[in-house]
Amino acid sequence: MNRLFTFILIATCGLSSAQHNITHDVYFETDKFTLIPTEENRLLLFISSLSDVDIESIAIFGFCDDVGAPSYNLILSKQRAEAIKAVFSNHEISESLITNVDGKGEILLKIVNEKDISKIRGLNRKVEIIINPKPPIIEKEEVIEEPAKETEATAEVIKGEVKVGDKIRFENILFKTGYSTVTPESKKILQDIAESLVERKNIYFTIQGHVCCTQYSRDAVDRKTKKRNLSEARAKYVYDYLAKKGVDKKRMRYMGMRRKFPLGGDPKYDRRVEILITHISKI
Repeated sequence: MNRLFTFILIATCGLSSAQHNITHDVYFETDKFTLIPTEENRLLLFISSLSDVDIESIAIFGFCDDVGAPSYNLILSKQRAEAIKAVFSNHEISESLITNVDGKGEILLKIVNEKDISKIRGLNRKVEIIINPKPPIIEKEEVIEEPAKETEATAEVIKGEVKVGDKIRFENILFKTGYSTVTPESKKILQDIAESLVERKNIYFTIQGHVCCTQYSRDAVDRKTKKRNLSEARAKYVYDYLAKKGVDKKRMRYMGMRRKFPLGGDPKYDRRVEILITHISKI
C-alpha cells in the first residue's frame, strides 16, 4: 500500500508548559526498529545531556511512514518506542520516570518546500522523546535532620552470623557525587571491612554499586572517565580494593545496580555499596 496525504500542520502544542519540555527525535531505516550507529550515538549524547536535569517524566512515541498496512505500522511504531525505552533503561535512566511508551502508527506530514517523497518518509520513520522536567523550586525549606541512629559496624556484622541471601550495606562508606572513589573519611572503615572479609574465607559474595537520583544530586556519569557506568565503577572500586587487601578474587564478583534501589532521605546514602552473600562454604 502506497499513499501520501498532505495537510496543514498547525502548531497547537504551544501550551503554557510545553516550552519547558526537552525533545529529541531518533530516526530509523525502512521496516527497522533497531538503531543505526549514528542515531544511537546521537541518542547517547542526548541522554548524557540529561545528567543535571531533574526529570518529572519521559514520554516516548514511535511513528512510521505512510508505506505499509496500518496494523503493521502500529506494531512497528510500538517496537521502535520500546527499543528507545530499552536504551534509556540501560543507561542509568530509571524506568519509573518513563510514564508513556506508545506506538502511534503512521504519520502523514507535509514538509514545507520539500518535494522529495523519500526524504519526507525518512523523517516520519522516527521516535519522539519528550522530557518533562520538574518545575524549579523557588524556595527551599530548611530541613532539620534527626541524629543518625547508631548502627553496628559493617566489619563486625561480617564477623557475626550471616547466611546466603543476606545483604550487608557498607555503612559509612560514602562516595562523592559523580565519582567512583570513596570519601577520605571512608577509607579507614573500608580497610576494617577488608580485614574482616580476609578472615571470613568461607564467604562468597557479589559487590553491588548504587547511584542516587534525587533533586540536585543526579550522579550517573563517572566524571573521571565520562562513562555512564558509575554504579558499576563504584562496585569495581571496592572489588579492586578488597583484592589488593588480600580477599581472593574467586570469592567476589561485582555489578552495578544503577539507581533502581533508592533508600530515600539524604542522597549521599544512595551513593553506596552493598554485598550480597551468595555462598558460604564449609571450612
